[in-house]
Amino acid sequence: MSLPERNFIADALRTETVGGVLLLVAALTALIWANTMGGSYEAIRGFHLGPASLGLDLSIQHWAANGLLAIFFFVAGIELKRELVAGELRDPRAAALPVIAAVCGMAIPALVYTAVNTLGGGSLQGWAVPTATDIAFALAVLAVIGTSLPSALRAFLLTLAVVDDLFAILIIATFFTSKINFVALGLAVAGLGLFYLLLRKGVRGWYVYVPLAVVIWALMENSGVHATIAGVAMGLMLRCHRHDGEKHSPGEHIEHMVRPISAGLAVPLFALFSAGVAISGNALHDVFTRPETLGVVLGLVVGKAVGIFGGTWCTARFTKAELNPDLKWPDVFAVASLAGIGFTVSLLIGELAFADDLALADEIKASVLIGSLLAAVCAGILLKLRNAKYKKLCEDEERDDDHDGIPDIYELDKPDYHLRMAAIHEAKAAEHRRLAEVASGAHTGDDRPA
Repeated sequence: MSLPERNFIADALRTETVGGVLLLVAALTALIWANTMGGSYEAIRGFHLGPASLGLDLSIQHWAANGLLAIFFFVAGIELKRELVAGELRDPRAAALPVIAAVCGMAIPALVYTAVNTLGGGSLQGWAVPTATDIAFALAVLAVIGTSLPSALRAFLLTLAVVDDLFAILIIATFFTSKINFVALGLAVAGLGLFYLLLRKGVRGWYVYVPLAVVIWALMENSGVHATIAGVAMGLMLRCHRHDGEKHSPGEHIEHMVRPISAGLAVPLFALFSAGVAISGNALHDVFTRPETLGVVLGLVVGKAVGIFGGTWCTARFTKAELNPDLKWPDVFAVASLAGIGFTVSLLIGELAFADDLALADEIKASVLIGSLLAAVCAGILLKLRNAKYKKLCEDEERDDDHDGIPDIYELDKPDYHLRMAAIHEAKAAEHRRLAEVASGAHTGDDRPA
């Protein structure tokens, strides 16, 4: 393509709406493919490629989950760093609400899942599945539905989702790492140290950093620690504050370059090779009756909303932290419901949690899809109602049926409204008569010009 065409596509992919639509299209394609030509779908995503001598003979599904998704987490790491140095997380008082909301929004879904499976006799392995929020999908829904929402609402959701992703990464690194190869892990850490040193020395050039990043990723993959950790670690190392004379910091510049790859390639391909599960009537029945899958759905739809809203309210009620003046509590509840869209990270954790039971892993994926869909629908309804309410309030506030220049809403509560309006009109008429007399050369009684 020509340069203008490439720039147009890249700019489109940097918007949440386009990225979210691509993610949705990829997920729907995977579902249709898996339910119509399941044999070819399984064959392709199970196909292995890569150098076995380097420990990288992986399936295409594994490459998408551990390789391409590292790019997504790299961008998430940059976003988190930017929030820490120049965004909501820079001021502890402003950061308190979204951070505590994110923590509660992960703890309550885990408790919901645990309670459902304890009572139902299910497996507790999937407790972390409903804890994650999908940044791309949630912001895309907000961008499509919330055309007239305050910017503070998006900032709250973005900060919440970034912190959520950070804790999700820590959960993956802590609870879903089995055997650790300390030699490979040590070399990966040394590679990260070299990466950081080169950044601080001001060394430039993609031909230096891209090969080094690939080596770090490969070492992390062989270490037993989930390879996406390498992506977020490198993202956090980038400088996101501007020096004098800089238009953009290195972190902002690199995020601008890499985001189209993440939104247009990495995340959609991950969804394509992870979201394909066979869904039948029995499968849908199992989602709402089996404790593991029901726990995921309730965790995403109920646990997220209750955890985020409850954590935010309690923090604002019992500490000095304050809700942004542009936000109201119904707005926070709508965002809390929207955060129940787990999708990308929830699918990843579901694969890791039930790696030894592929049938249950597919059912968990189906429950993630259904829970995310229900959360998106609930949040969409709440945001639409919010939009309609504020639109009507705005119209009422600006209505001026009597064309007197004063909005009617400021006059309707006055008991002498009609008398005052008559007096105003009479005063205006008297003023017009006076001006007419002046124009005709009339004089007052004391012989001075009117």
